[in-house]
Amino acid sequence: MSRNDQLIPGKPPKLDKDRYEKELARLQAELVAMQQWVIEKGERVCLIFEGRDAAGKGSAIKRITQYLNPRHCRIVALPAPTEREKTQWYFQRYIQHLPAAGEIVIFDRSWYNRAGVERVMGFCNEVQYHRFLRQAPDFERMLVEDGIRLIKYWFSVSDEEQEARFRSRAEDPMRRWKLSPMDVESISRWEDYSRAKDAMFAATDTPWARWYTVESEDKKRSRINVINDILHRIPWEFIEPKKIEIPSRPPEQGYERPDRSDYVYVEDVASDLEKKKKTQRKEETSGD
Repeated sequence: MSRNDQLIPGKPPKLDKDRYEKELARLQAELVAMQQWVIEKGERVCLIFEGRDAAGKGSAIKRITQYLNPRHCRIVALPAPTEREKTQWYFQRYIQHLPAAGEIVIFDRSWYNRAGVERVMGFCNEVQYHRFLRQAPDFERMLVEDGIRLIKYWFSVSDEEQEARFRSRAEDPMRRWKLSPMDVESISRWEDYSRAKDAMFAATDTPWARWYTVESEDKKRSRINVINDILHRIPWEFIEPKKIEIPSRPPEQGYERPDRSDYVYVEDVASDLEKKKKTQRKEETSGD
């Protein structure tokens, strides 16, 4: 594959912020309605998010789950396998995280680690790698035949944009933790990852579990597009929420609250912000 991992050539213009936020809010409201359908109907939804490092998977997942009920929606991002897990059937540690009735599970990287980073970095041998490519379609067919709604997304980004995001993370102390030595090494192994991705698609892009590519040169566009796609691929219907009646508060029955001095309160540093704001206004007024 070429140095550009995109299927559509050219970099799209940045999405207008106001239009993006308005559309995102609309889509997130639909996600909440969709989740209610999942809960009421006992559906099982499994979303796979794969792609290049810094392709925007995490930020998309954050927007998807922002307003969803966390009791019925889980993000699975597993660490490196333990020594015990390394002796198990490869898919075994993922099975326990699959959704039960009424649940949405999002895998932020998944069993496809074997076809990607493990293949490129030499964390698995040839036999393990080719066994995975043979077994993955059958494993996913069993999930789908059992009624799990499995949707797989690949976030695509160019090498130039990936490097720019890496450099931005390296300079930002709030996001530097996102940049690992493995991420940095992926720059020099770009073509190796491209070959691994092509082989993965060839072996696992099946009629029952297709790969859907999300163009992610502009993260705002990719978030809108992937949420819209989820809402269209899951055949959900709007379910009228049950009306919740808020009862009137009953009359007091003689309860007396203990003296405030009996409790330890956190320091009200927020009030200092308001004092600083008032002081700044006075200084601005006197300066006029």
